[in-house]
Amino acid sequence: MKTTSTVAVLSLLSALSFGAFAADSITSEQAQNRQSIGTVSVGAIASSPMDMNAMLSKKADEQGATSYRVIEAHNGDQWHATAELYK
Repeated sequence: MKTTSTVAVLSLLSALSFGAFAADSITSEQAQNRQSIGTVSVGAIASSPMDMNAMLSKKADEQGATSYRVIEAHNGDQWHATAELYK
């Protein structure tokens, strides 16, 4: 259940800070009308959800994505998140 709540937190934070990044975080519903171009993963020790969101956005930008959707996230000794990228 911790993964589900972490994904919800990341989604909420990304929605609140969408203007700060070029690639926007989107919901599952928004993703239905977009073309998937792959996935990216990030991980960091002592990182916050906002830091993870920024890292995902940066990686999405580097891959030429206009948006991304967090599909998996968890924390323990370190944060880890995976996002699907979209054009």
